[in-house]
Amino acid sequence: MLHETSGIKLTIFYDAFDRARFFNGFLTSVRLMAVCLVASVVIGVVGAWIQGSRLRVLRLITQGYIQFFRNTPPLVQLYFFYFALGSYLKLTTGNGIAVPIVSNFTWAAICLSFYAGAFNVEIFRAGIEAVPRETLEAAESLGYSRLKAYAYVILPLAFRISLPALNNNLVNLIKTTTIAYAIAVPEMLYVANQIWSDESNVPEMMNVLLITYVSLVGILVWVMGRWERGLRIPGYSPA
Repeated sequence: MLHETSGIKLTIFYDAFDRARFFNGFLTSVRLMAVCLVASVVIGVVGAWIQGSRLRVLRLITQGYIQFFRNTPPLVQLYFFYFALGSYLKLTTGNGIAVPIVSNFTWAAICLSFYAGAFNVEIFRAGIEAVPRETLEAAESLGYSRLKAYAYVILPLAFRISLPALNNNLVNLIKTTTIAYAIAVPEMLYVANQIWSDESNVPEMMNVLLITYVSLVGILVWVMGRWERGLRIPGYSPA
């Protein structure tokens, strides 16, 4: 036994029950990260496009969304979604038991996607503004509508410009997913807490969490770095 020979109590390696629940927590964390990464990027792209809309109401709504999610702590936002909004979204069964319509995992995904999406909107907006105005005018002279010019000309160039800042925000998003612990989403931190409460191996599990999150962030940074180099246009400068 590892614990008997070295004093290190890593039960996730030799106890089947602990190993299974930690692995399930790892999968839940990865699922949450993947959903939030994709959703936040979509929100950023759509929000940046709306910010250039001719409709003042849409621009004001988008700006209000950005200010709300950028200027409040993500944990407070999570509690607001889960406890405030979630309390109104329940169904009463035949036994008189109130059952939530939206699961805690879904609330965490929604909240964290909106949180990171607010920053992504500004990241993509800055990228769009860095694209020369002449590029948009050239696309419009070729008969592109505003939407088509945005989708096929402006956004691809802005995306390349935005990748370094986007990379930083997505790394921050991965680290922020740990707050899902606060509403009992069974992700890695939550199950690690259960394991160290049962096994009294806090230092070991903390090190496992640290190594796991460093590895996940490292993978994302590597993928984003490869993507950035792959999308680079030789000789192109937005300035």
